[in-house]
Amino acid sequence: MTNMTLSMPDNISREMKQFSEIKWSEVARKAIIEKLETLKLAEKLANKSEITKKDVEEFSNKIKSSATKRFLA
Repeated sequence: MTNMTLSMPDNISREMKQFSEIKWSEVARKAIIEKLETLKLAEKLANKSEITKKDVEEFSNKIKSSATKRFLA
């Protein structure tokens, strides 16, 4: 098994120490596995999609425009 070192802000580290019974490496491992599964699924769906990069850009622009109008109104 590979080891990984994480940098953590001091305030988060102090809070984690308050819950010393928690196996934080297991929490991190599960979060990484869950994120990988989500990314694999997204990639699988994207590969099956017929939507083009241009379609995505146009949709993104419409969303940004709509959000801008909503927040400035």
